[in-house]
Amino acid sequence: AQQGRVREKTYGKQKIYFADQEQLPAASEAELSNLDGQIAALSTKVQVLQQSCHQMEAELKDLNSSMTTSEVVREIEELRKDCASYTEKLERIKSATNHVSPEEKEKVHSEQKLYCKEWRRRKRMATELLDAILEGYPKSKKQFFEEVGIETDEDHNVTLPA
Repeated sequence: AQQGRVREKTYGKQKIYFADQEQLPAASEAELSNLDGQIAALSTKVQVLQQSCHQMEAELKDLNSSMTTSEVVREIEELRKDCASYTEKLERIKSATNHVSPEEKEKVHSEQKLYCKEWRRRKRMATELLDAILEGYPKSKKQFFEEVGIETDEDHNVTLPA
């Protein structure tokens, strides 16, 4: 700083040193415009390289996420084994002699109808009873169900068979 090559500025307790730009030669307008052109050319080159890099990274990500040839071969073998086992199971089911008789089938259907009818009857009774209670209840139906601990068919995504 004493020789004049570096300038010193004091900001409170800190001192900042920087090159004295008055000693540097001044650039002409032609040099500045030439440097601006170089900056623009290098900026476009950087953008092109960045786009290329992004494309290559995307391609690399796709390749890394896809299966290798050995993995594909292994997957095909597993699928063939599964297919063979399912085909064998299907053949066993087709050749089975212990099919359900029409009488048993009709008995199961009649029991299902009976149970569904009973389910509908009990659900209707419970709904009527709860509606009667809710007429005098100051809070909402949802709050009442939470307080009492009632779980509905809709809470468990259960529907009556048609």
